[in-house]
Formats: sequence, C-alpha cells, structure tokens
Amino acid sequence: MKDTLKFLKDIAKNNNRNWFEKNKPRYLEIKNGFDDFLEALHKELLKFDNSLANLNPRKIAFRIYRDVRFSKDKRPYKTNMGAGFSRKGKMDQEPGYYVHFEPGRCFLAGGIYMPDPGNLAKIRQEIDYNPERLLKILNDKKFKKRFKGGFGEWDKLKTAPKGYPKDHPRIEILKNKSFVVSHKFTDAEATKSNYVKVVAAAAKTLKPLNDYLAEAIA
Repeated sequence: MKDTLKFLKDIAKNNNRNWFEKNKPRYLEIKNGFDDFLEALHKELLKFDNSLANLNPRKIAFRIYRDVRFSKDKRPYKTNMGAGFSRKGKMDQEPGYYVHFEPGRCFLAGGIYMPDPGNLAKIRQEIDYNPERLLKILNDKKFKKRFKGGFGEWDKLKTAPKGYPKDHPRIEILKNKSFVVSHKFTDAEATKSNYVKVVAAAAKTLKPLNDYLAEAIA
C-alpha cells in the first residue's frame, strides 16, 4: 500500500481538479489496488463474522470526492481512502468495521457511529438493562490492549441523557452519542505484506462489541 499513501500525500499537496484529471489513470490504479485489499480483508473477516457474507467488498469504499455544498472547505477531494464493512455495507446505522488509509493516520475502527435517536435509545436501554456483558467486553485484556481508552471522550453529552439519573452507575457510558473504538497503525505497519491479517486480527477482537450493539438495535 506504499503507492496508496504516496498518492494521498500528493493529492494533499495538489487538491484541485486540474491535477486530479491529469493523474486520473494513477488514481484508478490506486483505487483498484485498494479494492484488492478490501477483497482480501473481506475473506479474512468472513472467517469469524458471517454477517458480512452477502457484502461485495469491491463496492464498499467511500468516494474520494468530497461533498462541498455546505462546507467552507472547498477542496474537491479527500486525502484518505476508507471503507466500512457491515451487514448492509458502509456501516449506515449499523455496527461494523471501518478501515482508514491516510499518511500518518491509518487505523481500524469499529462499533456504531452517530446512531439515530431511535437506535441510540435502544443502545442506552441495553446498557441500562445488561451492562455486565458490555463491561466484560470493554475490560477484556486483548480488547483493552488494542482499543485503549474505549469509547473516548470525543462524542459525549456533558450531562446525563434524558430519562437517566446523574448518579446512574454507568452514566459515563450512557453519555456517549457514538459507540466507536479505534486502533491506530503506523505507516510502516500499513505497508507490510501481512497488513490484511493484522487488521483482521484487530477486527476479530472488536467483534463482540459489534455483536452487542447489533443485538441492542435489532
């Protein structure tokens, strides 16, 4: 994936349509290589998560074109490549595995990002009713080693969510608006030949979290 990271570095320096059109053949080659990686990763994920069986891994990558209609940042292209593996694809209102390539910021993430009000309520209810299973997942030694910090502090309410007391024993978890964990890889790790298996091993560790969230919103 060295060529992928090199291309992303170049587009970060030349984020305009003229440069991109001149380098379109190069981009298409990079895109095909990324799809090859996703296809290989999909085969590894299927070894422990058959919910992804109907997924076409060559159609799950997110577009490199940015939607600039409502953004002050008018750069037309993303400076990363990413894809979401989930039952329906691209992790839209369902838990899954997100893989991200970007120079200095390669990572695997999992869980559910910004669930809608209905799904968020279901997840909070599950945490309220069945916290022991979630705590067991978050406190597992392998999980804690890979996903240090758990859900983090980046997308949380400042106070208790409606319907829950401020002194609820799981209030800090209930405050979350997203339930996402991530593990960062170095660029050196991301360009090794065994990267597919390394990412898959990390994904296997977070599968119990995805299962918990999937059951919560079912």
